[in-house]
Amino acid sequence: MTMLPLALLLVFLDGPIIVASKSTIDTLPGFSGDLPFKLETGYVGVGDLDDVQLFYYFVESERSPKEDPLVLWLTGGPGCSGFSGLVYQIGPIMFNYANSSGNEPTFVLNPHSWTKVANIIFLDQPVGTGFSYAKRWGGYRTGDTLSAAQTYEFLRKWLKDHPEFLKNPLYIAGDSYSGITVPIIVQEVSNGNEVGHEPPLNLKGYVLGNPFTEPTYDVNSRIKFAHRMALISDTLYESTKTNCKGEYVQVDPSNAPCVENLQEINECIQKINLGQILEPICSTMSPNPKIFKWNLNFDGDNFLDVLHHSTEPWCRDYNHLFSFIWANDKTVQNSLHVREGTIKGWERCNQSLSSSYAYDVRSSLDYHRNLTKKNLRALVYSGDHDMEVPYVGTQEWIKSLNLSVDYQWRPWFVNGQVAGYTNAYTRKAYSLTFVTVKGGGHTAPEYKPIECLAMIDRWFAYYYV
Repeated sequence: MTMLPLALLLVFLDGPIIVASKSTIDTLPGFSGDLPFKLETGYVGVGDLDDVQLFYYFVESERSPKEDPLVLWLTGGPGCSGFSGLVYQIGPIMFNYANSSGNEPTFVLNPHSWTKVANIIFLDQPVGTGFSYAKRWGGYRTGDTLSAAQTYEFLRKWLKDHPEFLKNPLYIAGDSYSGITVPIIVQEVSNGNEVGHEPPLNLKGYVLGNPFTEPTYDVNSRIKFAHRMALISDTLYESTKTNCKGEYVQVDPSNAPCVENLQEINECIQKINLGQILEPICSTMSPNPKIFKWNLNFDGDNFLDVLHHSTEPWCRDYNHLFSFIWANDKTVQNSLHVREGTIKGWERCNQSLSSSYAYDVRSSLDYHRNLTKKNLRALVYSGDHDMEVPYVGTQEWIKSLNLSVDYQWRPWFVNGQVAGYTNAYTRKAYSLTFVTVKGGGHTAPEYKPIECLAMIDRWFAYYYV
């Protein structure tokens, strides 16, 4: 009887076992020549019987992989792919918008990638995000705490398979909705180290960008932010503050003066882009909804050519169409070693995830409070033109932690120009640095890549920003 190799045998088994995979990617469709950085993609199974298969992109540091920090990067959402962080925010390549044609997006190198100073794992999490999938429908039921636990399991298994990075300083990082899940994961890692989970992880801290943290602070602060940025008048702001008693979210519907003030404010800001108040609001999902449909059935010819000649105002969300086209190409998926038939179609942010996702952590503030008792560093940064999660609300919840002030509010500089403002706090072995990025939106690196690279490089090196 002829014996099949184990890897081949497992392909034919009808069960929960799937061979773990990782692949080194030397070339990518849309990029000319070999990649000048080391890219690895793969899956790590987590949960019962490895039912959930989490897909990742790993980029080695372009400076010193053995010594530079290891960063686990989680894009927000929940349900936004790590690929979004890779090509739109902090990764080594980005779409070449000016020179892409037809339905063939092309790439250029990002000279301000955080991989200049760090090894970064871009993770598709929670399950149902990007190329991550579950082998059974029940596996798609997830939420804040379960997703965090699975991400911790992913990290332990990934490091067991990449032991050369176990000694690197480890930071858990993310933006937007990851402001909820990152502190939970950091708590899991810290607790696991304390009880002796293997392997021990060299956790040094965490990084949060424009983080959604606590609705009362984050959403309520939009009114104060709108006033600071002169989007509403002094008179309207003072009237609203008085009539609503500073509460703009849980509003008493019988409080007619407050309701009227809030309606006036809505009229003032209804055409403002919350993600970046200086950019046009995105009124549609595509430049011309009569011509294009941004869905899984889209197969129009010369899409990008027509996009360039659209008479409608440019909208930043149109840039995201490039990733939709690129990542749904079968050649691309083959080059990334995506398992065929595991997802229906790739989306940058999976909106349908919300139907099976349990938002079971309303606020991550208690996790932050717990972490202030640890020997950890935290960096929290905010684009100061973001009204989705305004920096003023982030300042307020940081102050609620009752930390000691290490240094007071002051400007920080890049190339001789003010890049934002910063201050820092401490409690025994814990430290937290808060940074605003001038002109940055939601989230800051997409708008201010030069400044954000300088910020993270200095902070990793234990310098004041």
